[in-house]
Amino acid sequence: MKTTSEIRQAFLEFFQSKGHTIVPSSSLVPENDPTLLFTNAGMNQFKDVFLGLDKRSYNRATSSQRCVRAGGKHNDLENVGYTARHHTFFEMLGNFSFGDYFKPDAIAFAWEFLTSPQWLALPKEKLWVTVYETDDEAYDIWNREIGVPAERIVRIGDNKGAPYASDNFWQMGDTGPCGPCTEIFYDHGDHIWGGPPGSTEEDGDRFIEVWNVVFMQFNRQADGTLKKLPKPSVDTGMGLERISAVLQHVNSNYEIDIFQALIKEIASLLNVTDLDNKSLRVIADHIRSCAYLIADGVMPSNEGRGYVLRRIIRRAVRHGNILGAKSAFFYQLVPTLAKAMGQAGEILTQKQAHIQKALKAEEDQFARTLERGLALLEDALTKVENKVLSGEVAFKLYDTYGFPLDLTADVCRERGITIDEAGFEREMQAQRARAQASSNFGTDYNNVIKVDGSTEFKGYEVTECEATVVALFSNGKAVEAIQSGENAVVVLDRTAFYGESGGQVGDSGVIASEICNFEVNDTQKYGQVFGHIGQLASGTLSVGDKVKAEVNTTRRHAITLNHSATHLLHSALRQVLGDHVVQKGSLVSENSLRFDFSQGEAISKADLEEIERIINTKIRENIVVTTEVMDLESAKQKGAMALFGEKYGDRVRVVDITAFSVELCGGTHVKQTGEIGLFKVVSEGAVAAGVRRIEAVTGENAIGLLHQQQQILNQSAELLKADTASLVEKIQQLQEKSKKVEKELQQLKDKLAAQAGGELAKQAQQINGVNVVVQRLENVDAKALRTMVDDLKNQLGSAVIVFATQTDEKVNLIVGVTKDLTDKVNAGELVGLMAQEVGGKGGGRADMAMAGGSQPENITQALNVATNWIQAKL
Repeated sequence: MKTTSEIRQAFLEFFQSKGHTIVPSSSLVPENDPTLLFTNAGMNQFKDVFLGLDKRSYNRATSSQRCVRAGGKHNDLENVGYTARHHTFFEMLGNFSFGDYFKPDAIAFAWEFLTSPQWLALPKEKLWVTVYETDDEAYDIWNREIGVPAERIVRIGDNKGAPYASDNFWQMGDTGPCGPCTEIFYDHGDHIWGGPPGSTEEDGDRFIEVWNVVFMQFNRQADGTLKKLPKPSVDTGMGLERISAVLQHVNSNYEIDIFQALIKEIASLLNVTDLDNKSLRVIADHIRSCAYLIADGVMPSNEGRGYVLRRIIRRAVRHGNILGAKSAFFYQLVPTLAKAMGQAGEILTQKQAHIQKALKAEEDQFARTLERGLALLEDALTKVENKVLSGEVAFKLYDTYGFPLDLTADVCRERGITIDEAGFEREMQAQRARAQASSNFGTDYNNVIKVDGSTEFKGYEVTECEATVVALFSNGKAVEAIQSGENAVVVLDRTAFYGESGGQVGDSGVIASEICNFEVNDTQKYGQVFGHIGQLASGTLSVGDKVKAEVNTTRRHAITLNHSATHLLHSALRQVLGDHVVQKGSLVSENSLRFDFSQGEAISKADLEEIERIINTKIRENIVVTTEVMDLESAKQKGAMALFGEKYGDRVRVVDITAFSVELCGGTHVKQTGEIGLFKVVSEGAVAAGVRRIEAVTGENAIGLLHQQQQILNQSAELLKADTASLVEKIQQLQEKSKKVEKELQQLKDKLAAQAGGELAKQAQQINGVNVVVQRLENVDAKALRTMVDDLKNQLGSAVIVFATQTDEKVNLIVGVTKDLTDKVNAGELVGLMAQEVGGKGGGRADMAMAGGSQPENITQALNVATNWIQAKL
């Protein structure tokens, strides 16, 4: 009995023997195809070839493509584990012709592979076929050339309500390539219920489709008419799990070797004795899709592909819970899966640690809410009326406990209960409307917070004040009170908290009373009121309560230093670079300041040092900083600069750093510049055309940065056995020495390469009188490769030389051809073909060409491609 891995390999080898190039499976994340959530068919990676947008070096291909169907149009998730053949992950075996062979060969290939004693040796009498109703050519090939009796050939017409809408007519979209298809079915025997395809009992499990062969012969026009394609193509797909079930004499895909290995491992981990338990099937299926998705770069998240992955993981974890799992188990299945998948599991072995870490983190996260969510669901199910769970409950499970809808549906299905999906969607739409322009807590409070009057800001004079709660907002709506643990926005009649504006971040701190403690994480302005955003740590807070609002003074002080330093920076920039410097944006936080300004080119080191020197001079001068509110016109006459993007009323606040800087600003500032202590630039660079950015630190943060830099300097001096004063000279000496050693090393490599070339010359193959060397070399750099190729060309005379080498995870390819052979063998063309096999590209002259790649695991395949191509050309 063939294993699944042996069947996969046999398929690829069969079509390779028929002139097909074996193409590795593409990623589950489709490249340059926004129409697909996941790769879900073998032809996905060849879509542009079929559309004529891409050309390959081959016109026959075969592959075993990993696929996922979970989410979007092709969503099998809810059926997985409950039927014999639904999966989130499967492998699709396929052979493809790009304008080469057509119906006669495609049908003959399929029949030979299935029935030949050399390959799968299926009994011919067990196979049925279907053809499109008007496809007489395919019918005649099956009947007259292959010999399938007429009673086992079924014509299938338009059975989906429209012309050419048929199980046996395939189309890529509303327009574009399309054509009839022929499907091959296997008859499991009359001991299983079901009828042949096209019959009223075709949905039974007796007759199972194993192979679909699509003949792309038409181009569907916008008006629905079909025009013949100049070069018809073939696209086939055979589910590996299905054909494995046939060959392993089982009627369910979950009984094949790969799934049985997983099911037994899960049962062992969770001490389950009933191996037919559906939860075992669910978990066995889901570990395949989850592991391969993570291997292909998808990570659990709340949107797109990441959310589909999260749904699958959580469904598996919930089924583990059903089986009695008390701790994380799902991630432990990865090694068993990698081993069971054979060659296709190599990517899992390579990335095992990463996959397991991601799975365990998600598993642990969901475990924290799973039990509480299930308790809520169980309680709701006892109160269900008319066997329908309300959409409101389903949404609460989703929103609060992280239950994807299909997980809740799973639990309900086991009780014969359905979900009010329309009600769930209404709740979801309402949440989306609330979160359209999210704030810190996921709600756009700009459109929600409507309060009469305004908040009196006391923060210029004090950092704490008595106040009254005038409004509370939670979950996007006004409320009268909030409870411990609840996120909310608190509006007060007066506050010492600064609301984010002018580049300065909002204050944090505490709003407290005798019965509550509200932790403020941020403060924002909503029209004329200040919103204090945070969480109630204890007690109850209600509208009308008297409270004390206390700003985090340590954080406020650090922010204040950075804001005043920003004003110094603005003036210093204009003084050094010119009046063209205008502020384009800023961010002033407790840790650092960021200042964007108009400037075409990078600032020189000398100018940057001068800017820093000027600012620190002004800090040491301890200049008095004053603020004054005046009308806008008076402020302009005083020379005050306005902030980029800010709107000003008739009365404005002017911050004046005497005789150095005057700006319109509503932020908090030091009383004298000496409070800033120290200013240090961290970085300078471009952020957009004509806009530069400086990031800097002040005060304790600046001192800390200097200490860190001094520590690095001291450590470097210690390592180089030099004092800090002579460190630069020491490094220069080492650089010169390094260059000398590198030169000597290269000379040695060249010498060794020449010697190796002599050995390789002895191993040259003779192909029609031409010396051919195709070799994989170890630890040879690109320059040495070129030297070896040149030496071999000189030694061998008429020759083709092909080398491949790996450095870390990179591949280097080189092809050399003597001048007398370039009309037959083009080095640039050959290296391009090889590069495709190793995930790279390259080219060059007809006699010498190089390429790089990122898939060293495919070097052997690339060399095989080269050998076959050279033999064909010579």
